[in-house]
Amino acid sequence: MTDDEKTWTEMFEVSEEEKEFLSRKEWAICSATFYEDLSDRLIAGAIEGFAEAGVTLASIQTFKVPGAFELPYAAKACAGAGAFAGVACLGVVIRGETDHYDYVCSEAARGIQDVGLSSGVPCAFGVITCDTREQAEARAGGDKRDQGRHAAYAVMSAALVRKKVLG
Repeated sequence: MTDDEKTWTEMFEVSEEEKEFLSRKEWAICSATFYEDLSDRLIAGAIEGFAEAGVTLASIQTFKVPGAFELPYAAKACAGAGAFAGVACLGVVIRGETDHYDYVCSEAARGIQDVGLSSGVPCAFGVITCDTREQAEARAGGDKRDQGRHAAYAVMSAALVRKKVLG
């Protein structure tokens, strides 16, 4: 475990009362499958992150889309369904030779944020944006960090804030 991972884990300590709340909710994972093997690793990390807070696999639904650009649409569908306490959006975008990377990253981030803000349903940006496949592997449960796990932590943390503020 890296220092970054330890810090994230320490930051996401939840009380038994909070675990009880989180475990009674349904959660969505939306994952871009352009890099399917990395998507699978991110999903596994998110499921582990949810499990740490007492959320069972039966309370998590996973939805797959072709790429990161489609994540905001999937998140909007999940948020609009009214069934989920939060949506963890996962994916990988690796820089290529054109400007395509910039547009995909920017619009995925903006779209996911817009869904969370407009719907009131927490949406986490668990998309790895990097220059190389090696960097992506290191951040998809590799030796740097586990972006899938961090997205689960982020969406659950936001759901707890929502509960405290709105009741």
